[in-house]
Amino acid sequence: MLFGTDGIQWSRPPQGTRFDPKNYVPTMKHGGGNVMVWACVSRLGMGPLRRIQGIIDKCQYEDIHENTMRPYARNSFGHGFIFQQDNYPKHRSKHIQNWFSRRHVTLIDWPSLSPDLNIIEGVWGELERRLIGRNAWNADEKFSQLEEEWKKIPLSFIQTLLDSIPRGWQAVIDAKGFTTKY
Repeated sequence: MLFGTDGIQWSRPPQGTRFDPKNYVPTMKHGGGNVMVWACVSRLGMGPLRRIQGIIDKCQYEDIHENTMRPYARNSFGHGFIFQQDNYPKHRSKHIQNWFSRRHVTLIDWPSLSPDLNIIEGVWGELERRLIGRNAWNADEKFSQLEEEWKKIPLSFIQTLLDSIPRGWQAVIDAKGFTTKY
């Protein structure tokens, strides 16, 4: 969100100061808009962060893979990299699956809607924590903030997430596929 949170915020001002302007958080109708990004991470750290214009469709998603993900992966890992994504319908379209096939990109077979096992969910949470209290007046400013904080996430944080994968898998197995703390 460009301007603050899209959730409810509660405050308890000191007695007698209820209407003091310093006790109010400025708001913007409809949250002021948002910025959508695509990003990747690897054992090497933070990959590129790419801004998505408008609503993503199969052509824009292909362009992200062709001009952002694939060059990063090939430069970082060579031709033998393996790509993980969730099975969001736009990710699983025949158009995109054909792109992966034509480019000889190996995909991890991954269940739909499974953030319990995907480290990028932890990265999104960290990025959100780093942006708490940082409002932006427009989408360009918010994207700059996202990029700035994205680049500051240390490799040690990614390594911690990677180290947690076996525990996360075991938690999902123990919960028979239901919700876990991961």
